[in-house]
Amino acid sequence: MTEPTRRNVLRGAAALAIGGAAASFGSSGSAFAAQAPAKPRYPFLEGAFAPVTEEVTAFGLPVTGRIPSDLCGRYLRTGPNVLGLEDPRAHHWMLGEGMVHGVRLRDGKAEWYRNRWVRSSGVAAKLGERYPWPVPAEDFAPNTHVMAHHGRILALQESGAPPYELDGELNTLGPFDFSGSLEGSYTAHTKFDARADELHAVTYHPTWDHVRHLMVDRTGRVVRTTRIPVTDSPMMHDFGLTENYVVVFDVPVTFDPQPGKVVPYQWNTDHPARVGVMKRDGGPVRWFGVDPVFYSHTLNAYEQGSTVVVDLTTMPAPFEVAGKQGFGGPSASGPPVLERWTIDLAQGRVRRRVLDDRPQEFPRVNESLVSRRHRYGYSASPGELFDVYLDKPSGSFGNALIKHDLRNGRSEVHRFGRGADASEAVFVPSSRGRAEDDGYALAYVNNPDRNASDLVILAAQDFTAKPLARIHLPRPVPLGFHGSWVAD
Repeated sequence: MTEPTRRNVLRGAAALAIGGAAASFGSSGSAFAAQAPAKPRYPFLEGAFAPVTEEVTAFGLPVTGRIPSDLCGRYLRTGPNVLGLEDPRAHHWMLGEGMVHGVRLRDGKAEWYRNRWVRSSGVAAKLGERYPWPVPAEDFAPNTHVMAHHGRILALQESGAPPYELDGELNTLGPFDFSGSLEGSYTAHTKFDARADELHAVTYHPTWDHVRHLMVDRTGRVVRTTRIPVTDSPMMHDFGLTENYVVVFDVPVTFDPQPGKVVPYQWNTDHPARVGVMKRDGGPVRWFGVDPVFYSHTLNAYEQGSTVVVDLTTMPAPFEVAGKQGFGGPSASGPPVLERWTIDLAQGRVRRRVLDDRPQEFPRVNESLVSRRHRYGYSASPGELFDVYLDKPSGSFGNALIKHDLRNGRSEVHRFGRGADASEAVFVPSSRGRAEDDGYALAYVNNPDRNASDLVILAAQDFTAKPLARIHLPRPVPLGFHGSWVAD
């Protein structure tokens, strides 16, 4: 595999993770053929998507409201932030090098804000810095997730690129291979079972005839790998984990090695959609056919009697990877919604039900309940994200965070104003920890009045009320992907 192809595979997986990839921007339709060419539009370089151009450190951040004193740690979130863009016509939001944004909270104060590119070999070269580690075979600055595991902070990518380890001030410590125990690809979406003290992953790569379920134990090493045979090299961005099972989603988005493609993945009508259930300690996979759909992210999964229940976001299918105006991808055929899939192991069937049909993405749960039954979930609805993908006028969609009560079928919506796009909300339990939703929801939210972003802290049990605190950052945080609370 040539180096350009490797880069395209890595970036392509990231690009399809949520909304697809673009081949070009700013092209004009036939209706404008007799008029002057329209001004090129580069939506992923503008507005809430606009990349920042510098790394900064700011201390003693101003705060409106009061930061809860039990929030001691770092709120980290990553996303693509293109560095050294050569041709905006060929750029897509999700193809940028990973940049991690972080805010340090302690004793009711916001001590600092930092933003740092992950120093892959390519980023180091663009910044004119020395790259002091052996260059991985498939290297990319991870732009999809950042999480902590047993004292390490890891920036994550999927389909080839290794994780990178960061220190507490977001400096890059180098590629991380779980003390030499990781062979091949890793994933952007891990599942940590707190009771078992196990970190699980499902990994894929376009050259494999299988996907792999990996388990990392409390020593930080991959101690079990199970290969799951698949055809057509499908993309598997996320998965589900219960107390006893791993749930994998084999959807019709498969590797397409045709030369010249910006993203080497396509919707494959000949590839059947199915969901598989496998014991956590390995063994055969039991497959269940489902109607074609694009599966995006898992909120959580659990067992209930003879069924496996998965709450997840999905998007309509089929779709074109690149649309006529370059806004192709899963979201282009319709925004994501929250569904529940109930896999009946006794009856051998899957029941699908829409839980909430409002546009939403990035579902999260109280992380202490991963793999066990939950009641509450949190998701984000950033308006500009859906405006761009669905090619709607600016402001067609609102900006909000949503709290779901999945036991009672209710929800609460915390709405933000026009231009105030909210990123993923991460739940952080309070020091009291008396109930599943006793804690806080943290998210970066654009503040159009300041042309910068705020870290907003909501009381999860009073979700629609005024934020407990708004921490005012010195600059915008572009719309990005996933993050974590790293407690002291």
